[in-house]
Amino acid sequence: MSADPNHSSNGYALGIDVGGTFTDVVLAGPTGQESVAKTLSTHGDPTEGIVRGVQAALATAGVAPAAVDRVVHATTLATNAILEQKGVRVAHIGTRGFRNLLPLGRYARVEEDRFDTFFDPPLSPIPASDCFDVLERLDSAGEAIIPLDESSVRAVAEEIRDRGIRSVSIALLHSYVNPAHELRTAEIVREYLPADATVVTSAEIWPELREYERTTTTLMSAYVGPVMVSYLRKLEQRLRDAGIEARVQVMESGGGVMSADLAGRRAVATIESGPAAGVLAARAAGLSAGHPDVISFDMGGTTAKASVVRNGAPAITTEFHVGGKGSFGGRRAGTGVPIKTPAIDLAEVGAGGGSIAWVDHGQALRVGPHSAGSEPGPACYGRGGQDPTVTDANLVLGYLDPIGFAGGTMGLEPENSANAIRERVAEPLGVGLEAAANAIHEIANATMAAAVRVVTVQRGLDPRNFAVVAFGGAGPMHAARVAEEFDISTVIIPPSCGVGSAVGLLGTDLSTDRVLTRLCHENDIDGGSVDETFAQLAEVAAGDLGVELAAPSTRVERSVDVRLAGQAHELTVRISDGGEGRHWDATSLPALRESFSEKYKEAYGIDGSGPIELVSYRVRVTHVVPKVPLGRRATSDARGQGPARKRRVWFREFGEYRETPVYEREGIVGADPVPGPLVIADGESTIVVPPAWNALVDSEFNVILSRASEEK
Repeated sequence: MSADPNHSSNGYALGIDVGGTFTDVVLAGPTGQESVAKTLSTHGDPTEGIVRGVQAALATAGVAPAAVDRVVHATTLATNAILEQKGVRVAHIGTRGFRNLLPLGRYARVEEDRFDTFFDPPLSPIPASDCFDVLERLDSAGEAIIPLDESSVRAVAEEIRDRGIRSVSIALLHSYVNPAHELRTAEIVREYLPADATVVTSAEIWPELREYERTTTTLMSAYVGPVMVSYLRKLEQRLRDAGIEARVQVMESGGGVMSADLAGRRAVATIESGPAAGVLAARAAGLSAGHPDVISFDMGGTTAKASVVRNGAPAITTEFHVGGKGSFGGRRAGTGVPIKTPAIDLAEVGAGGGSIAWVDHGQALRVGPHSAGSEPGPACYGRGGQDPTVTDANLVLGYLDPIGFAGGTMGLEPENSANAIRERVAEPLGVGLEAAANAIHEIANATMAAAVRVVTVQRGLDPRNFAVVAFGGAGPMHAARVAEEFDISTVIIPPSCGVGSAVGLLGTDLSTDRVLTRLCHENDIDGGSVDETFAQLAEVAAGDLGVELAAPSTRVERSVDVRLAGQAHELTVRISDGGEGRHWDATSLPALRESFSEKYKEAYGIDGSGPIELVSYRVRVTHVVPKVPLGRRATSDARGQGPARKRRVWFREFGEYRETPVYEREGIVGADPVPGPLVIADGESTIVVPPAWNALVDSEFNVILSRASEEK
């Protein structure tokens, strides 16, 4: 997990990941990782927990704040603002006759709603009274059927101003082909609003085919953009007050980072900010261990997330849903808010260390999706929490060390865990304490296995061909059991696994995406027009990043959305990577057809034949930035010393507590694997090695868990 030596940094870098329960901070310098810090997230003001963690990491390493020259941040701020409806008030402007596009919405009755005779459709993202329309109309070719009536725009702008609304989204019909009406509408609206008002257009945010998705994406950018701008300004000021002058860079959903200024303008691109960083960390760990195909398994305090990396590249989707309902981590179309922007393909379930265990009216044990979070947290935190959680169950089972939790920064209270599980689970179900705790642990495993199933089996992939990379504060405790569900034989647990997402942040580069819809049948493809479209998109994206396309540190990736002529949906096909890319020539169309056919067969299980259509052009511009090395190695004084101690641990194979060796990670460094059962303490996390598994630390300081041979 080291950076390219040609792009190394002599300063220090901070990776900051704010989760639902913990805020993780990693400090790395010219010689590698220096220190980590885990602090409880402060939801009222996330910057409070961030500054506390940053100061702790700097103090531990003895590094002056002024030495930090890069700060990379992953945040769930945009997601939470949408889910909790805490964005700003937005006015939306559409084409005359389409004022009710958002209030009507699009929804599907899924899961239990199918049987609800009193089903209420979900509320509109914004009230119908805040939706406006202006007189204009373009056809699908971008030609004006009705010219823009500027007087109608001024009337709408006056009403928006009089209502005190300071954020506006604009999405007019077919503006992805011709943005003139949208841009002029925005220009007029800005004349009526204060200088600091937010006005966004779909032509600027995501000019792509499909009216509803384009509208919701633009709306959400206006909804969370001002919140993101305010938050990032406050964070940068708090860091400056602490002596750190470096500008904050923000993780974006597709796996790169962007400047704070760009994140404010395109806040919608940060919605999957936090989870994306973890997948990049899993990719790096898999490659370092010789496994280019891995399943990223990230279990924190609130949720667990799974994603797939194939041939060293994360799976990318160009549309996802925020909120809504789904099945075991997969979000269903027609629920939630659709967002059209590239994002790493993830499945997420409400199963984390803080997930609450409860007995329903049918006397069935349930775990999650509600979480105790960090306030008050699990019962064992001793902060007033009364509900039993997965963390409480793991403590009762002996997996967790009560005095070594979260890097030793906080102690746990086992009696609180035992009392909560006994009173709210064991006694209502008429079972013993250990059986109840084990049931909570197993149900959490089954829930997380469902997320893995979404990104593998439901995508037509055989999970047995992958290794699992486990991280997050709780992931390494559950990873082996989740792997067993799929007969996966290898689990990789990277260094600093408890703060894996924060580590992943430090291996990122600045990047941004641009898209443009231009429908074209294969018989009408003009190579010059294709090259010109890609060149224009690349220039705009490079301008977003403030970099030169010709610079050696700039990479350009080009993709095109392709479908069979007459079909309604398309697949994204990559056509070039890096540098300036090659021009469209006589070999380009046959190569594109071949690549599309392979993706079509993979996606649908059948051969797709017939003429194709090009739908949208996509460009991703990446600026490679200097990085610090991220490696972490065993300390020589602790290497291979064997188990540090023993404690009573409960495993289902035995049905009882047994004295089990507890190692420090450095204690199992050596040539021979150590057979389970055992527990490995690792600062910010705990690794549980069940019976029938072995543990070995490789040359990159990864802990490799492997299924023991059945021949014994």
